Amino acid sequence: MAAAPRNGQPLIALGDVRKSYNIGQPNEAEVLHGLSLRVDSGEFVALIGPSGSGKSTLLNIVGLLEPMTSGQYLIQGEEVQTLDDKALTLRRRGTLGFVFQFHHLLPAFSALENVTMPFLIRDGSVSSKQREHARALLDAVGLSNAMVKLPSELSGGMQQRVAIARALVLDPPLVLADEPTGNLDTASSDEVFVQLRRMHAERGTSFVVVTHDPRLAARCDRVVELVDGAIARDAVTLAAPAAAG
Repeated sequence: MAAAPRNGQPLIALGDVRKSYNIGQPNEAEVLHGLSLRVDSGEFVALIGPSGSGKSTLLNIVGLLEPMTSGQYLIQGEEVQTLDDKALTLRRRGTLGFVFQFHHLLPAFSALENVTMPFLIRDGSVSSKQREHARALLDAVGLSNAMVKLPSELSGGMQQRVAIARALVLDPPLVLADEPTGNLDTASSDEVFVQLRRMHAERGTSFVVVTHDPRLAARCDRVVELVDGAIARDAVTLAAPAAAG
C-alpha cells in the first residue's frame, strides 16, 4: 500500500537530494540519485534496502552528520543549506537523537551518567531536574535497577536500552536509529524494538529506523526501501494505525 498524500509542514523534507563522493576525481561516484522524502511528526518509519543502497548515507544526511552534494533539506521548515557549522550543531542537538548498532556508551560511567551526558555536553553541568528526567527515562525502558551499573555489567540489550534513553533525554522530535538491533540476538532485538515502539507510542517521538531485519520492518508503520540510491518503495504497513475519520 502506497503512503498516502499528506498535508501540513513535515518534520523533515528532502527534495531531489544527491550525494557524490570523490567529486572531480576519476573514481567519482554518486550514491544518492535525486532522492525525495518526507517524514511527518509521530511517524515510525523503517528504512530498508540491500547493502550499498545508500541507507546509511541517507541517514547521515538526515542526521546532519554529512552534507548532501545538491538538493534541498528542510527540518521543521528551515533549510539546512543556509546554516553554518554552529547553527547545524544547535539544530542537530535540538531536533535529533541517535541510536546506533553499537551503543557507544562510555565504559567508565554508570548507566545514569551515560544518559545525562548530553546535558553535560550542552550545558556544562547536570541539574537535579535533568538527572531526575534521565532516571525517569531509564525507568521507562525497564532499567530502574541498573542506573548505577557500568556498561560492562549490563547485557547487550540492556546497553542498547541505555542508548535509547540517552537518545531521548533532550526530548528530540526525531530519533534516527541505524541498525539498533543489528548487534543483538533475536530475543534482545525484540526487547529493544519493543522499547522503541513504546517510546514512540508514549512520547509521540518520530523514528526512522534502518534495519536489515524484515520482521522488524513489518512492525513499523511505514517502509521506505532504497535500491541503488533511489527510493524503490514507500508504503504503509499493516502495523500502521488507521487514519482518523
